[in-house]
Amino acid sequence: MSVAEKQSEPRMRVPLLDLQAQYAPLRDEMQEAVRRVMDSQQFILGPDVAALEDEIARYTGARHAVACASGSDALLLALMALDVAEGDEVVTTPYSFFATAASIARLGARPVFVDIEPASYNLDVSKIEAAITERTRAVLPVHLYGQCAEMDALTDVSLRHGLPVIEDAAQAIGAEDRARQAGVMGAIGCFSFYPSKNLGAAGDAGMMTTDDDALADRLRALRVHGSRVKYHHDLLGVNSRLDSLQAAVLRVKLPHLDAWSDARRANAERYDRLFEDAGLAEEIGLPFVRDGVRHIFNQYVIRVRGGGRDALAEHLKQSGVGTDVYYPIPLHLQACFSYLGHRPGDFPEAERAARESLALPIYPELTAEQQNYVVEKIREFVR
Repeated sequence: MSVAEKQSEPRMRVPLLDLQAQYAPLRDEMQEAVRRVMDSQQFILGPDVAALEDEIARYTGARHAVACASGSDALLLALMALDVAEGDEVVTTPYSFFATAASIARLGARPVFVDIEPASYNLDVSKIEAAITERTRAVLPVHLYGQCAEMDALTDVSLRHGLPVIEDAAQAIGAEDRARQAGVMGAIGCFSFYPSKNLGAAGDAGMMTTDDDALADRLRALRVHGSRVKYHHDLLGVNSRLDSLQAAVLRVKLPHLDAWSDARRANAERYDRLFEDAGLAEEIGLPFVRDGVRHIFNQYVIRVRGGGRDALAEHLKQSGVGTDVYYPIPLHLQACFSYLGHRPGDFPEAERAARESLALPIYPELTAEQQNYVVEKIREFVR
């Protein structure tokens, strides 16, 4: 390596996510859990899946937890359990992961978008009522980045119109809104255990929570082709069974979840202080945390105003800092939803967030030295 190449090498590497740092102290326990499943040869909906369902139900305070193959499937199954079908409408956000709206469209229903509240990035509850029609069958808010939507106001609207609420809590296990856990404030809560989540599997995995016995029964049937008794199909379901290996991995991790989420919150507070001390709080829009919530910071997202977001991301990349953009194209402008007839400008806050937001490293094992380096590099860019 030449002198010039050495001088251009970043002083430090800060990945967006470091799963190796989480795995290392759990390695022996994780391998023992996997070995237990291999020895049992019960790979699908085995004892570990049933145990995980009980443990997630206890953790969230839900009456029932029903495992499935992914967070995307959790949304689809929840809508199916509520009989959402072709010609129906579901009110949701245009600023989320694709699966939020895709699950609605897959059933032939129409996603009806409502713009977001700019501070929290969550659904603007004040706009929901105007979007409800006689064809509306449900409201599907997203607890984005680890902070719950304003569920009190949202529940008031849904009750007035007799509409069930499906919580997309894919990024929010352990988050709270006024001492209530994400996933238990609506008819059904939907969780993802994708590896990058606060509670991540070793692949795809999902969970649904509900306090309704009848809904839980339907969800359990729908995930196995609509069957309650083998080869007898009362419903038209799908194949969305959770692997026992994934359940075993998640059972090892679940006891550590609160500590990991607390570490993420502590890292978020350190970022806030560092940005304030560096005089960057005005230039860099810091995450907003509502009163009365427990934000678990699945992501730490800043705003870069004035069109400099992509340039900052490139500067950080060259400095060895990982970032990501959640989400660069809002759902109403995705090509596959062109049939909905939306145009740029229809949901300005979602579009502005797509242009300005940037996620920084926030994983539990992130060190103070690494965070200082990230802020130093952002200050270098801004100044």
